[in-house]
Amino acid sequence: MASNTPRYRVIEQYLLERISAGDFPVNHQIPAEEQLARDFGVSRMTANKAIRDLVQKGYLIRQAGLGTFVTDRKAESSLHEVLNIAAEVRGRGNEYSNLILRCEAIEADDEVALRLGVRVGTPTFHSILVHRENGLPIQLEDRYVNPRWVPDYLQTDFARHTPNEVLVAACPISDVEHVVEAVLVDRQTAEWLAMDSATPCLSMIRRTWSEDHLVSYARLIHPGDRYKLRSALGPRDFASASLRRGS
Repeated sequence: MASNTPRYRVIEQYLLERISAGDFPVNHQIPAEEQLARDFGVSRMTANKAIRDLVQKGYLIRQAGLGTFVTDRKAESSLHEVLNIAAEVRGRGNEYSNLILRCEAIEADDEVALRLGVRVGTPTFHSILVHRENGLPIQLEDRYVNPRWVPDYLQTDFARHTPNEVLVAACPISDVEHVVEAVLVDRQTAEWLAMDSATPCLSMIRRTWSEDHLVSYARLIHPGDRYKLRSALGPRDFASASLRRGS
């Protein structure tokens, strides 16, 4: 590594190399900040920054009073945000790609009409994509879109722009609803996700609004051994929840 590389980066690289080599496996406790500072001849603040950056990137997790440990770095998404999966994957330093399975205009059946807030038989746009990280499927996205709000949806080149990017550009998201459950999938879905059909999956039903318009309904399927969902509440979230409860 170049001599002008910041010292905290040197520590990060050391830790990543040990993790990659299996010297620091999942749940392994890494050296304490004080030890890293001594080993690399830096301040504790510099060692802290290296650890903090790797925590933010999902390689490490801090446990109060115990130390810092290597995480099971599955792909993950936040339940409180609607993020572009391509950006998530690339943000982890990995390669994003997708497989487009369907892209069509169909009439809404009973379930789609209920979920999308339209009448049965209403024309809707339908797409199915498999999102991949380093070539490995991590999400099956089965999405329905109200053409009234995103009329050019089917003309999108989904190899270049994800459905999320298209929806956000056309109708900035103001509200989102998530319903998550553990499921087993059928043989076709398992084949699309390159997994055993006996492997449990995470299913997320997501509906998105732009102001008063219900724009999209999607079912997102994630192989349970490759993906995790994250939820974090800060002080403002708790304060907001308390106000809503009137406490």
